[in-house]
Amino acid sequence: MTQPFAPAAFPYARPRRLRSQPWVRRLVAETTLTPADLVWPLIVHDGKEDRVPVASMPGVFRLSPKAAAEAAKEARDLGIPAVALFPNVDGALKDAVGTAATDPDGLVPDCIRAIKDAAPEIGVMTDVALDCYTDHGHDGVVENGRVLNDASLERLAEQAFIHAHAGADIVAPSDMMDGRVQAIRDALEANRFEDVMILSYAAKYASAFYGPYRDAVGSAKMLTGDKKTYQMDYANSDEALREVAMDISEGADAVMVKPGMLYLDLVQRISETFKVPTFAYQVSGEYAMMKASIANGWLDEDRAILESLHAFKRAGAAGVLSYFAPQAARLLGR
Repeated sequence: MTQPFAPAAFPYARPRRLRSQPWVRRLVAETTLTPADLVWPLIVHDGKEDRVPVASMPGVFRLSPKAAAEAAKEARDLGIPAVALFPNVDGALKDAVGTAATDPDGLVPDCIRAIKDAAPEIGVMTDVALDCYTDHGHDGVVENGRVLNDASLERLAEQAFIHAHAGADIVAPSDMMDGRVQAIRDALEANRFEDVMILSYAAKYASAFYGPYRDAVGSAKMLTGDKKTYQMDYANSDEALREVAMDISEGADAVMVKPGMLYLDLVQRISETFKVPTFAYQVSGEYAMMKASIANGWLDEDRAILESLHAFKRAGAAGVLSYFAPQAARLLGR
């Protein structure tokens, strides 16, 4: 039986119709997050144990090369395209110029080779900076308490070469020295590693949210002073655009904003302005504060993880480095 006609009711516009069922919400979603949008940061170490928990980062472990290779296989199986390596080296190896950073048989080259043997399909990104290898905790060469820009470039370029030679797919300078992208690009080209990508930490801020990471890589106790003379002032955003423009002109294939969650405005400005792949790093402090709230029952874990990662995509990020990557990938694969 035909339903009797009724006069039109108001309002005509009912946006809630597009939210009424899970299928329609998926159908009209403006932003899509998949495991392919994630990069899994791995803290690697040269200790005897395969897995050592990081106290300030619940759920994160320092991994041996063998364990890092297993993590890479897990990433592959979850659909995560790449892992990023960050080293915790024996304190006895640290010195004023970060000599261990350019050891071809060092921790990071060993991890690269182990991962490529175990899961060659996985992209390997490496951190290019000296802070994990120096006895002063800074990202470059220090003389009389001052971080020397130009003296650091040769060390960083050699470090990038060592990583490329070991099989790294992407070198990611996070040091914030002026001209380091050009120095690294020249070194790669001169040594026939022209296909190795550079993901520049172009907008890296002097942030309070790196503490747990520095604990994880063992540089927290080493650091003398702060990094404000080379990392950016969080009061500035136009400056970030100048930094990005310079790094692109020097040969960067993609750029990074770090930290991530507190700098989504920069992710949006950079991605819209330059139309280059713009990555963001959900850093250790952002991860740790979420984990603390989750542990206290103040946040729903699964919902909070996915909501935070969608924010990066909504801002225009091509990809996100996150310690939540494997957990998020499992949630997205349900």
